[in-house]
Amino acid sequence: METVLTQSTQDYLKHIFDLTEGGQVASTNDLAMRLGVKPASVTGMVQKLASVEPPLVDYHKHQGVKLTPEGEQAALEVLRHHRLLESWLVLALGYTWDEVHEEACRLEHVISEDFEARIAAALGNPTRDPHGDPIPNEDLVMPADDLTPLSALRPSQQAVVLRVIGEEPAFLRHLDELGLVPGAQLEVTSYSPFDNNLTVTVHGQPSTVLGLAITSKIFVEVSK
Repeated sequence: METVLTQSTQDYLKHIFDLTEGGQVASTNDLAMRLGVKPASVTGMVQKLASVEPPLVDYHKHQGVKLTPEGEQAALEVLRHHRLLESWLVLALGYTWDEVHEEACRLEHVISEDFEARIAAALGNPTRDPHGDPIPNEDLVMPADDLTPLSALRPSQQAVVLRVIGEEPAFLRHLDELGLVPGAQLEVTSYSPFDNNLTVTVHGQPSTVLGLAITSKIFVEVSK
Protein backbone atom coordinates (compact mmCIF):
# COMPACT_ATOMS: atom_id res chain seq x y z
CA MET A 1 0.00 0.00 0.00
CA GLU A 2 1.46 3.37 -1.02
CA THR A 3 -0.42 5.47 1.53
CA VAL A 4 1.80 6.32 4.48
CA LEU A 5 -0.08 5.30 7.62
CA THR A 6 0.55 6.77 11.05
CA GLN A 7 1.33 4.56 14.02
CA SER A 8 -2.11 5.29 15.47
CA THR A 9 -3.81 4.28 12.21
CA GLN A 10 -1.82 1.06 12.05
CA ASP A 11 -2.79 0.24 15.63
CA TYR A 12 -6.46 0.76 14.84
CA LEU A 13 -6.32 -1.43 11.75
CA LYS A 14 -4.44 -4.18 13.60
CA HIS A 15 -6.99 -4.29 16.42
CA ILE A 16 -9.96 -4.16 14.04
CA PHE A 17 -8.48 -7.12 12.17
CA ASP A 18 -8.08 -9.05 15.42
CA LEU A 19 -11.66 -8.33 16.54
CA THR A 20 -13.18 -9.20 13.17
CA GLU A 21 -11.02 -12.19 12.17
CA GLY A 22 -13.91 -14.58 12.73
CA GLY A 23 -16.18 -12.63 10.39
CA GLN A 24 -17.88 -10.47 13.02
CA VAL A 25 -18.03 -6.67 13.22
CA ALA A 26 -16.01 -4.72 15.80
CA SER A 27 -17.90 -2.35 18.08
CA THR A 28 -16.51 1.05 19.04
CA ASN A 29 -16.66 -0.02 22.72
CA ASP A 30 -14.53 -3.11 22.03
CA LEU A 31 -12.00 -0.99 20.18
CA ALA A 32 -11.97 1.59 22.97
CA MET A 33 -11.19 -1.13 25.52
CA ARG A 34 -8.41 -2.57 23.35
CA LEU A 35 -6.79 0.79 22.70
CA GLY A 36 -7.36 2.36 26.10
CA VAL A 37 -9.19 5.39 24.71
CA LYS A 38 -12.70 6.82 24.96
CA PRO A 39 -15.43 5.50 22.62
CA ALA A 40 -15.87 9.02 21.20
CA SER A 41 -12.21 9.01 20.12
CA VAL A 42 -12.72 5.66 18.41
CA THR A 43 -15.78 6.96 16.56
CA GLY A 44 -13.82 9.94 15.29
CA MET A 45 -10.95 7.78 14.08
CA VAL A 46 -13.04 5.15 12.31
CA GLN A 47 -15.03 7.90 10.59
CA LYS A 48 -11.72 9.31 9.38
CA LEU A 49 -10.53 5.87 8.19
CA ALA A 50 -13.82 5.40 6.35
CA SER A 51 -13.49 8.75 4.57
CA VAL A 52 -9.94 8.41 3.16
CA GLU A 53 -9.45 7.30 -0.43
CA PRO A 54 -9.43 4.38 -0.72
CA PRO A 55 -11.44 3.76 2.47
CA LEU A 56 -9.65 1.58 5.01
CA VAL A 57 -12.76 0.61 6.99
CA ASP A 58 -16.47 0.17 6.44
CA TYR A 59 -18.25 1.96 9.28
CA HIS A 60 -21.94 2.50 9.98
CA LYS A 61 -23.18 4.20 13.13
CA HIS A 62 -24.45 1.70 15.76
CA GLN A 63 -23.46 -1.18 13.46
CA GLY A 64 -19.74 -1.34 14.15
CA VAL A 65 -16.75 -1.39 11.86
CA LYS A 66 -14.90 -3.84 9.61
CA LEU A 67 -11.92 -3.54 7.32
CA THR A 68 -12.11 -2.92 3.59
CA PRO A 69 -9.75 -5.01 1.41
CA GLU A 70 -7.27 -2.11 1.48
CA GLY A 71 -7.53 -1.85 5.25
CA GLU A 72 -7.06 -5.58 5.65
CA GLN A 73 -3.87 -5.51 3.57
CA ALA A 74 -2.50 -2.69 5.73
CA ALA A 75 -3.40 -4.60 8.90
CA LEU A 76 -1.76 -7.78 7.62
CA GLU A 77 1.43 -5.85 6.86
CA VAL A 78 1.64 -4.63 10.45
CA LEU A 79 0.84 -8.11 11.79
CA ARG A 80 3.58 -9.60 9.62
CA HIS A 81 6.05 -7.09 11.03
CA HIS A 82 4.89 -7.75 14.59
CA ARG A 83 4.97 -11.53 14.47
CA LEU A 84 8.28 -11.73 12.62
CA LEU A 85 9.77 -9.34 15.17
CA GLU A 86 8.51 -11.48 18.04
CA SER A 87 10.08 -14.54 16.42
CA TRP A 88 13.38 -12.71 15.86
CA LEU A 89 13.49 -11.39 19.43
CA VAL A 90 13.05 -14.92 20.82
CA LEU A 91 15.20 -16.89 18.40
CA ALA A 92 18.02 -14.41 17.81
CA LEU A 93 18.15 -12.21 20.90
CA GLY A 94 17.11 -14.58 23.67
CA TYR A 95 13.89 -12.90 24.75
CA THR A 96 11.24 -15.09 26.38
CA TRP A 97 7.74 -15.31 24.91
CA ASP A 98 6.30 -13.18 27.71
CA GLU A 99 8.72 -10.31 26.98
CA VAL A 100 8.33 -9.78 23.26
CA HIS A 101 4.89 -8.23 22.72
CA GLU A 102 5.60 -4.68 23.86
CA GLU A 103 8.99 -4.64 22.14
CA ALA A 104 7.41 -5.78 18.87
CA CYS A 105 4.63 -3.18 19.23
CA ARG A 106 7.25 -0.45 19.37
CA LEU A 107 9.30 -1.77 16.44
CA GLU A 108 6.54 -2.90 14.06
CA HIS A 109 5.85 0.67 12.85
CA VAL A 110 9.41 1.62 11.96
CA ILE A 111 11.13 -1.30 10.25
CA SER A 112 11.55 -1.19 6.47
CA GLU A 113 10.30 -3.82 4.06
CA ASP A 114 13.92 -4.77 3.41
CA PHE A 115 14.50 -5.32 7.12
CA GLU A 116 11.31 -7.40 7.29
CA ALA A 117 12.50 -9.55 4.39
CA ARG A 118 15.91 -10.05 5.98
CA ILE A 119 14.37 -11.16 9.29
CA ALA A 120 12.10 -13.62 7.49
CA ALA A 121 15.00 -15.06 5.49
CA ALA A 122 17.29 -15.30 8.52
CA LEU A 123 14.60 -17.21 10.44
CA GLY A 124 13.77 -19.54 7.55
CA ASN A 125 10.44 -17.88 6.75
CA PRO A 126 8.53 -19.04 9.85
CA THR A 127 4.79 -19.55 9.60
CA ARG A 128 4.06 -19.04 13.33
CA ASP A 129 5.40 -16.69 15.97
CA PRO A 130 6.50 -17.76 19.50
CA HIS A 131 2.87 -17.82 20.69
CA GLY A 132 1.79 -19.92 17.71
CA ASP A 133 -0.01 -17.05 15.98
CA PRO A 134 0.12 -17.49 12.19
CA ILE A 135 2.38 -15.08 10.31
CA PRO A 136 1.03 -13.57 7.06
CA ASN A 137 3.28 -14.55 4.16
CA GLU A 138 5.19 -12.08 1.98
CA ASP A 139 2.11 -11.72 -0.23
CA LEU A 140 0.12 -10.74 2.89
CA VAL A 141 -1.99 -13.88 2.87
CA MET A 142 -2.82 -15.22 6.32
CA PRO A 143 -2.22 -18.99 6.55
CA ALA A 144 -5.20 -21.18 7.38
CA ASP A 145 -5.44 -21.85 11.10
CA ASP A 146 -8.01 -24.60 11.60
CA LEU A 147 -7.14 -25.54 15.18
CA THR A 148 -9.25 -26.91 18.03
CA PRO A 149 -9.61 -25.09 21.36
CA LEU A 150 -8.37 -27.19 24.27
CA SER A 151 -11.75 -26.61 25.92
CA ALA A 152 -13.37 -28.89 23.29
CA LEU A 153 -11.28 -31.94 24.20
CA ARG A 154 -12.53 -34.75 26.41
CA PRO A 155 -10.91 -37.59 28.41
CA SER A 156 -8.38 -39.82 26.62
CA GLN A 157 -7.89 -37.34 23.79
CA GLN A 158 -4.28 -36.35 23.07
CA ALA A 159 -3.07 -33.25 21.30
CA VAL A 160 -0.17 -30.91 20.59
CA VAL A 161 -0.36 -27.26 21.63
CA LEU A 162 0.10 -25.03 18.58
CA ARG A 163 -1.24 -21.62 19.60
CA VAL A 164 -1.87 -19.54 22.72
CA ILE A 165 -4.12 -16.50 22.56
CA GLY A 166 -2.97 -13.85 25.00
CA GLU A 167 -0.23 -11.29 25.50
CA GLU A 168 -0.31 -10.72 29.26
CA PRO A 169 3.16 -11.59 30.59
CA ALA A 170 1.83 -13.08 33.86
CA PHE A 171 -0.55 -15.37 31.93
CA LEU A 172 2.22 -16.56 29.61
CA ARG A 173 4.59 -17.18 32.52
CA HIS A 174 1.87 -19.24 34.22
CA LEU A 175 1.42 -21.39 31.12
CA ASP A 176 5.20 -21.77 30.90
CA GLU A 177 5.27 -23.13 34.45
CA LEU A 178 2.56 -25.64 33.50
CA GLY A 179 4.43 -26.66 30.34
CA LEU A 180 1.53 -25.46 28.16
CA VAL A 181 3.63 -23.91 25.41
CA PRO A 182 3.55 -24.42 21.62
CA GLY A 183 4.90 -27.87 20.82
CA ALA A 184 3.85 -29.41 24.15
CA GLN A 185 2.13 -32.80 24.03
CA LEU A 186 -0.81 -33.30 26.36
CA GLU A 187 -3.58 -35.71 27.28
CA VAL A 188 -6.95 -34.92 28.81
CA THR A 189 -7.61 -37.32 31.69
CA SER A 190 -10.89 -36.01 33.10
CA TYR A 191 -13.65 -33.48 32.47
CA SER A 192 -16.16 -31.82 34.81
CA PRO A 193 -19.42 -30.95 33.00
CA PHE A 194 -20.53 -28.72 35.89
CA ASP A 195 -17.74 -26.16 35.56
CA ASN A 196 -16.07 -27.23 32.28
CA ASN A 197 -12.79 -27.92 34.06
CA LEU A 198 -10.31 -30.26 32.38
CA THR A 199 -7.61 -32.31 34.06
CA VAL A 200 -4.66 -32.34 31.72
CA THR A 201 -1.35 -34.18 31.78
CA VAL A 202 1.44 -32.45 29.92
CA HIS A 203 4.44 -34.56 28.94
CA GLY A 204 7.01 -34.31 31.73
CA GLN A 205 4.67 -32.38 34.07
CA PRO A 206 2.24 -33.35 36.86
CA SER A 207 -1.47 -33.38 36.07
CA THR A 208 -3.21 -30.05 36.47
CA VAL A 209 -6.83 -28.87 36.52
CA LEU A 210 -7.57 -26.09 34.05
CA GLY A 211 -10.61 -23.82 33.91
CA LEU A 212 -12.29 -22.37 30.86
CA ALA A 213 -10.38 -19.09 31.22
CA ILE A 214 -7.25 -21.02 30.22
CA THR A 215 -8.55 -23.84 28.01
CA SER A 216 -10.43 -21.40 25.76
CA LYS A 217 -7.16 -19.60 24.96
CA ILE A 218 -5.08 -22.66 24.06
CA PHE A 219 -5.46 -24.12 20.58
CA VAL A 220 -4.28 -27.59 19.68
CA GLU A 221 -3.96 -30.15 16.93
CA VAL A 222 -5.67 -33.33 18.09
CA SER A 223 -3.53 -36.43 17.58
CA LYS A 224 -6.02 -39.04 18.81
